[in-house]
Amino acid sequence: MPVWLQEYSWRQTGSAVYLSLPLRGLRVSPANIFCADQYLKVSVPPFLFEAFLYAPIDDINSTAKIGNGIIFFTLYKKEVAIWDSLTLANASKEKLQYLRQDAVQKAHEKAKEETEAKKVKKQEHKKYALEATMKLEEAERIRIEDLKEKERQKVTKELELWKKQLKAAEKQNKAQKELHQEVHQEVQQFNEKKKEKANKSRIPNEGTSKTRLKHTKGCHGSYSMFSENLNEEQLPAPRSAATIKINFTSRVFPTPLRESRIAEEEEWLHKQAEARRTVSADLSELEDLNEEEKNPDWLKDKGNKMFATGNYLAAVNAYNLALRLNNKLPLLYLNRAACHLKLRNLHKAIEDSCKALELLTPPVPDNNSARVKAYVRRGTAFCQLELYTEGLQDYEAALKINPKNEAIEKDAEKIRHLIQGTNQDA
Repeated sequence: MPVWLQEYSWRQTGSAVYLSLPLRGLRVSPANIFCADQYLKVSVPPFLFEAFLYAPIDDINSTAKIGNGIIFFTLYKKEVAIWDSLTLANASKEKLQYLRQDAVQKAHEKAKEETEAKKVKKQEHKKYALEATMKLEEAERIRIEDLKEKERQKVTKELELWKKQLKAAEKQNKAQKELHQEVHQEVQQFNEKKKEKANKSRIPNEGTSKTRLKHTKGCHGSYSMFSENLNEEQLPAPRSAATIKINFTSRVFPTPLRESRIAEEEEWLHKQAEARRTVSADLSELEDLNEEEKNPDWLKDKGNKMFATGNYLAAVNAYNLALRLNNKLPLLYLNRAACHLKLRNLHKAIEDSCKALELLTPPVPDNNSARVKAYVRRGTAFCQLELYTEGLQDYEAALKINPKNEAIEKDAEKIRHLIQGTNQDA
């Protein structure tokens, strides 16, 4: 059986009623108060206060303040009037039961309307978020298409310029060949003329031969009719032009082949190809993707851009696809954990941070920065879940790696104060 509360005081004006209900020694919350247009109820088991008001009130604008063991109601009347009493007098049980049921029914309808309104508002927010995401992705697609078009135009211009240069070089080579041919022909004609002259000098007339023979016999020195021909210079033909092709060995590394270690380089290239290979993705589902969209590094960069613009859902989608292509990159888990923190998906942020720490083994100086981020993000998620002890452990682990980080030290000090305050309250 409930204990009915009978002690209360009230006063009124033409537009409002002021009701004070003492509840000393009882702990009251707003959940213990129920108010309708003509029905007021305060239930703090085993105590109960119930009032069927004299006239309807505005239950939306009416207020109730709880403090110092007293509930102070300010009830605004729907019609300006002076009440004869606070509650209905000489009302039958049937009427009181009807008023009670009507108040409960109206409260249920009101709660249902509020729930529907919240659903509609939530759907509108989702629709707006989807439209915003689609607009951002469309803008990003247009930007990428513009970059592709500019790059295509640039390559086309370079190709046309190369073709022009090639044609000019061919024309120049052709002109040089024609010039060499002309010079060679002139030299040949000159040699033929010389040969004709020489042949004419080898078949002299009779008078000339006698004179020369006599001259030969009468002179003490030797004389030959071919001596003049032998003294003339013989000009060689010009050399023909040619092109020497030089082939270089294709190299991935900047060092020359003679200074490289081929076995170690091939092992490194094999490991890099293995790291970029699809690990846990169904290739049949990725046939519609472009080549760049199948690259985890390209997807990571896209997710980073989405994160920078505040589009955390799109960033999570990019990181998810990148992890389907390669689930061995710790930075993907680390970046997705940051997105989950922004979206308040705290347990997922903890899972991604743990996975990143598993992949960042063994601890070496090169992965110190990544491990610090993983510890801080997991510690932040723990603290937001009010697991301050676990969060402090992660912050202290981050400080062991980077003890000079003042921001981490300040956050760790705040967590220590929170733990001390919680212990004192307990």
